[in-house]
Amino acid sequence: MRFLSKQWLWIVFGLGLLLILYAVLRLTNLTGLPIFTDEAIYIRWSQIGYRDAAWRFISLTDGKQPMFTWIMMGLFKLFEGADPLFVGRLTSVVAGAGTLIGLWVLSYELFRDKRIAWLSSFIYVVLPFSMWYDRMALYDSLAATFFVWGLYVGVLLARYVRLDLALILAMVLSAGMLNKSSGFLTLYFIPVTLLVFDWQAKHWVKRLGRWILFVLIAAVLSQLFYSVLRLSPFFHLIGQKDNVFVFTFSEWLSQPFRFFAGNLRGMFDWLRVYMTLPMFILAFVPLFARWPKFRESLLLYFFWGLPFVALANFGKILYPRYILFMAMPLIIIAAHAFVRLWERNHTLFRRLVLAGLVFIPSVYISGVIMMNPKEALIPLADRGQFIDDWPAGGGVKEVVSYLNAAAKQQKIHVFTEGTFGLMPYALEIYLIDNPDIKITGIWPLPVAMPDQIVQSASVSATYFVLNETQIAPEKWPITLIGEYEKGKRADRKKLRFFRVGQSSSTLP
Repeated sequence: MRFLSKQWLWIVFGLGLLLILYAVLRLTNLTGLPIFTDEAIYIRWSQIGYRDAAWRFISLTDGKQPMFTWIMMGLFKLFEGADPLFVGRLTSVVAGAGTLIGLWVLSYELFRDKRIAWLSSFIYVVLPFSMWYDRMALYDSLAATFFVWGLYVGVLLARYVRLDLALILAMVLSAGMLNKSSGFLTLYFIPVTLLVFDWQAKHWVKRLGRWILFVLIAAVLSQLFYSVLRLSPFFHLIGQKDNVFVFTFSEWLSQPFRFFAGNLRGMFDWLRVYMTLPMFILAFVPLFARWPKFRESLLLYFFWGLPFVALANFGKILYPRYILFMAMPLIIIAAHAFVRLWERNHTLFRRLVLAGLVFIPSVYISGVIMMNPKEALIPLADRGQFIDDWPAGGGVKEVVSYLNAAAKQQKIHVFTEGTFGLMPYALEIYLIDNPDIKITGIWPLPVAMPDQIVQSASVSATYFVLNETQIAPEKWPITLIGEYEKGKRADRKKLRFFRVGQSSSTLP
């Protein structure tokens, strides 16, 4: 026991060092990338819920489960007065730390090899996929956390068949479901954990019966915990929101497999880019090798492949972030493959070549993500969303700075193109507490200037922010103060900032 205690003390110490490295890589230049439209929404929801308990379920108004915003509300309390964007992204950083630890314990439980456990966690630290999304205030990093821990507890339940593990599994499952609808997939695929069930054990039939009972208990309890959302009158909106992104079964039957091949190609391309080609190839090497722990590897492939194929089959609107949690089993498989290849290459030169080929691309791309995210090598689908197109928040900081300075001299009124999303939320999260600034969203933009803006301009300094529409309304009496490019594309969008009437000041 003394040996085991000392051994685990070193493991805790090692994980502490790895977490320090993780924190440095994730927190450095955390707010360097301008705010993204979904981030603005989630941060604004969390601000509102943090200040008013009656709005703790505010995310349900848009059909989103609240776990991510609940955690962010707690961080707003802990870091009161901090940059809202930093607090929002810190939520994902904290979630990623949970994933890092979860990968270690899951890897060790499956393979009983500390080298694979350490390598799995290290790959997570430097992988571009996790590096990008752990630094964004989005639900997906937390979804990966609950997916990894759900799989871990599911494996423990299959191997040891204990009631306490079933109760823990119920809590992890419900937490994942309270975060995102993809959390239900962990429950759906729990039967796959029977791959590591001891079918040779004495009285295995009895043990299997107990396992079935315990899984049913976990499933029922997770649904009871999830039912807390039914307290909100907006609970039904979750199903409506899901149907925007995923085909219902009846919709799928009308055109089965129509989008399957195209979705699958796109998802594989996103996976290859975010994992880097060497790591992507490494993750599939065990399919063609007769290595030990075959059932454990097969389990991981199922927990990647089943949701991956399901999303390709039923996905209506897809983004790369939807497959982040699915990549977690592939990280462990890649670590397993690396260790086996390391063992088969006995010379120092070959081992250095192997390590260089596998890790240099990840370290380089993740370094660019950390220090200069606008230059990051990420899929075009995400580049448009986060950097180049209208959902990106280039120019928001400059406009906020200008408005704060202007409000020191007089009361001002800011109108924005849009009532939900980047505008007006990106301004509200910074300016809502300033009593001298009023923010109003307008959508759609009329041909003639609305009377509300005309009246405001007659009594106070009035401004207008144009984000989605790239040409200002011709009949509006507005003067351009500044415009900011989103990214590097020739056809990129711009954020434009106007003063209603004449203005003698411009943004630098």
